Amino acid sequence: MLEVEELTVRFGGLTAVNGVSFSVDEGAIVGLIGPNGAGKTTCFSLITGFLPPSAGRVRFRGRPLTGLPPHVIAREGVVRTFQKTSLFARLTVHENVMIGQQARLRPRVWPALARTAAQQRELAAVRERADDVLALVAMSAVRDVEARALSYGEQRHLAIAIALASRPALLLLDEPAAGLTPAEARRLMDLIEQIRRGGITVLLVEHDMKVVMGICDRIVVLDHGQKIAEGAPREIRQHPDVIRVYLGEVTARP
Repeated sequence: MLEVEELTVRFGGLTAVNGVSFSVDEGAIVGLIGPNGAGKTTCFSLITGFLPPSAGRVRFRGRPLTGLPPHVIAREGVVRTFQKTSLFARLTVHENVMIGQQARLRPRVWPALARTAAQQRELAAVRERADDVLALVAMSAVRDVEARALSYGEQRHLAIAIALASRPALLLLDEPAAGLTPAEARRLMDLIEQIRRGGITVLLVEHDMKVVMGICDRIVVLDHGQKIAEGAPREIRQHPDVIRVYLGEVTARP
């Protein structure tokens, strides 16, 4: 589904990502892990068009994404979240999710006030889609609550809902469990599994190893911008290079 080939980016004399290659199969949950500064979020930005690569290429369902702007890549079905939750604080949860659909709306419809019958029908579909997404992430009860009134965990779920609103085929989650309590992290794992069951493939960057090992089919490990390992969770847990640079002996125990 997603093919990343020899992806490289340089900032002056610094090579932040160096010849990284991996693939994501349709229907999989794949983790991208590594120490701070390993290049994980930079890889996300290269895949989704927020940064241009110095070398390498990205293909999605056989079509090249390299060089395309983020909004075009989103329309192709590749959508990401960010480490820092960015919400419209004074808008309701429902309104935030409606806005999340703008990548797939025709330019003349958003933010038009639905003056024509066609625009009214499309706006009704946008509202219905927002309700469906909120039901998926178990946030229907806070539909009309302003985003600023949500708990931190609810805000993280809302960020995922906004990404889901644009109907991605591949969802990239950047540290979705950051700052969550253990109970919230378990609910997040359930949500990601539910997203997969809904036909959406997931690629995630995450530091919470309970989350990564608990839901990922495969894991790619980066260190200093290079891939040092790739495999199933059990293989990664026991990989000597991964233990040395990242996991540590305690995590490596079966």
